[in-house]
Amino acid sequence: MSVRGASAEAGAGLRDQLGQVKNPGTSLGQDLFGVAAVLRSEPALRRLATDVSTDSSAKSGLMRSIFEGKIEEAALDLVADAVSRRWTATRDLADTLEQLGVIAVVRSVGTKAADTTRLSDELFVIGQTINDNPELRTALGDPARSVEDKRTLLRSLLEGKVLPEALALAEQALSGAYRTVGLAIADYQKIAASVHEESVAKVRVAQGLSDADRTRLQRALSKQYGREVHLNVTVDPALLGGMRVEIGDDVIDGTVAARIDEARRKLAG
Repeated sequence: MSVRGASAEAGAGLRDQLGQVKNPGTSLGQDLFGVAAVLRSEPALRRLATDVSTDSSAKSGLMRSIFEGKIEEAALDLVADAVSRRWTATRDLADTLEQLGVIAVVRSVGTKAADTTRLSDELFVIGQTINDNPELRTALGDPARSVEDKRTLLRSLLEGKVLPEALALAEQALSGAYRTVGLAIADYQKIAASVHEESVAKVRVAQGLSDADRTRLQRALSKQYGREVHLNVTVDPALLGGMRVEIGDDVIDGTVAARIDEARRKLAG
């Protein structure tokens, strides 16, 4: 989920404002998720909140009158600020509030490296579990089932086994702006990494990496990108050998399968 132009500028300003909130709790994120849901379900309110011809202070006052006493003060301030800004598309406001909610939930974990790494790892495992289980993926994507029913299913699988923050994000993935739960969780993990100045490297290998190999790879990538890199390692025997690393738009493909494909293309040419 990405935004452009004025919406990108508005989002950056709001993230800075969120960064000034000390010790945000999961409740702040939940409040922002709730406001985003209201805006998506009420087209008239969404259009008014992003209407450039309407006075900014009037829009902020309206949002305060609607949500005051229903969400915490920090969330109310963010929402009031958000509607005073310019947005490229009406949907960008709700999408950005959802992203801010994810950041708030991630920050509520704290600053301990072990906790932040655990959250990122758990989101990765949850996403992989859903993608690898067709019955679960179908159940969570079934439009005939209510969101609450899907949340109950997720809680039955995850509650007590993952961090409360990971469960909160998994539940939000069911009702946010993404086409599938898997795509939402993958993006949430990227947001979690960016909050803690990490990059997520998707590493596919033919055989599992030893602890020493993981450490060497992580250090090499961190040095190359100038920031901490978190590894998500997936074993794929079809690669035959070597590894494939993806960080954002960068792809480093050193697999045997890739070299064979390249050789075939040269022979065909």
